[in-house]
Amino acid sequence: MAGATGTGKTKTLQIIAGELSDAGVPCFIADVKGDVTGIAQPGDPANPKVQERATQLGWTYKAAGHPVEFLSLSGKLGAQVRATVHSFGAVLLGKVMDLNETQTSVLSLIFKYCDDNALPLLDLADLQTTLQFLTSDEGKPTLADYGGMSTQTVGVLLRAIVNLEEAGANVFFGEPEFDVNDLIRATPDGKGMVSVLELSDVMDKPRLFSTFMLWMLAQLYHTLPEMGDLPKPKLCFFFDEAHLLFSDASDALMEQIELTVRLIRSKGVGVFFATQAPTDVPSSVLAQLGNRVQHALRAFTPDDADNLRKTARTFPMSDFYEVEKVITGLGIGEALVTVLTPKGVPSPLAATRLIPPDSSMAALDPTTFQTIATAGSLRAKYGTTVDRQSAHEMITARIESARQAAQAGAAAGAGAASGASVQPPVTAEQYQRDVKRQADEMTREQREADRQARADKRAEQQAARAQQRQREQIMRTGTKILTSRVGQDVLRTVFGTLFGSKR
Repeated sequence: MAGATGTGKTKTLQIIAGELSDAGVPCFIADVKGDVTGIAQPGDPANPKVQERATQLGWTYKAAGHPVEFLSLSGKLGAQVRATVHSFGAVLLGKVMDLNETQTSVLSLIFKYCDDNALPLLDLADLQTTLQFLTSDEGKPTLADYGGMSTQTVGVLLRAIVNLEEAGANVFFGEPEFDVNDLIRATPDGKGMVSVLELSDVMDKPRLFSTFMLWMLAQLYHTLPEMGDLPKPKLCFFFDEAHLLFSDASDALMEQIELTVRLIRSKGVGVFFATQAPTDVPSSVLAQLGNRVQHALRAFTPDDADNLRKTARTFPMSDFYEVEKVITGLGIGEALVTVLTPKGVPSPLAATRLIPPDSSMAALDPTTFQTIATAGSLRAKYGTTVDRQSAHEMITARIESARQAAQAGAAAGAGAASGASVQPPVTAEQYQRDVKRQADEMTREQREADRQARADKRAEQQAARAQQRQREQIMRTGTKILTSRVGQDVLRTVFGTLFGSKR
């Protein structure tokens, strides 16, 4: 769905989403400007423009709202959407952080270390603390079995984490993690739930939006089973103001969107993009789309004229319309429409006047919005942040425990030497030595366990080789007997008995 500002593309989105909801199809809408919130409230039948359009089209207007659940990345405008660092995985998180292959491999090492040591990676603080610990003097020995990390690479990772925090991603990472299956819901009367992600309060943080979309698309793709060609979609995605998504999207996000658009249809998911001009959507994505609603375009600059010509050439050939002239002459709520027929062939181009949406074309007032957002069923499920024990707390507790043990040991030694009851505080050097000693002991114990495991494996291999040598010795002995004269006489006797020979 494309068109210049004010031509009605967002209302077209609202019409389609409302019709899908009535048909029992759940929808997800990324609402960048906050002007889709009216879908939750019935429209105004007394609106003169609504009455005029309904009369012109011979349409009986029936105002109706749709079931809506408001979501928010900040938690201020709906149920808060969160994800854990672990659910991203090293590869996906590396794409979000714009890491190269070497830096991503180091990030994978961190994830592996945390998995092996039962250290949950839930938020960015967990990842940052783990990085700092493993590069400290007390943490380096534990990396002996994983491989080293250069100081430069660690510096890049820490700066990338800071950049994510500055972009607001620290509020996105954490628990409880959002379940994408909560997007696929219906009301008791069979209407599809419309989940509206409100982004108006994070418009200045495009990296946060890109991070969320990258995660959600990946979760949907890997979670949903293959469904084939369903009678109706399981879920429809709507990206309003999609040009904002693509203009600030990283290469990794672009790759993920292209992959999703190519393959997500077999999962039963439909994807709609609403943007100002078709050229705002990359060609690799645009080529996968089947249905188009083209609202008016304006050509006030040479670049606008070039985009207009490119847009006109992408429509099916028409004997009835001079596309370039029609596009610039369309009014509000009018569009050129072409869709895929049941045979998968684009339908002939049609200039269309759209019906008004049955829901409110105006955004909800703040009071009504807060009432609906607060009453959402997911608000209670995701409203309270869960801060359970994770890598940050566990590593910090271990370091604190080691520090206290070092202080106690130093105090006991000093007390025994002086015979006094006063225990002097442990010095920084003593603390560092104690922590290093404990780390060395852990490393030594691990190496001893590995050494014992290797010794046991060698013993098993030696026993297996001894058995093999014994079998080979038996075979050689048997062969010698068979080739000897006595063995040959025995064979002749046996064969003679079997075949009745007189010899």
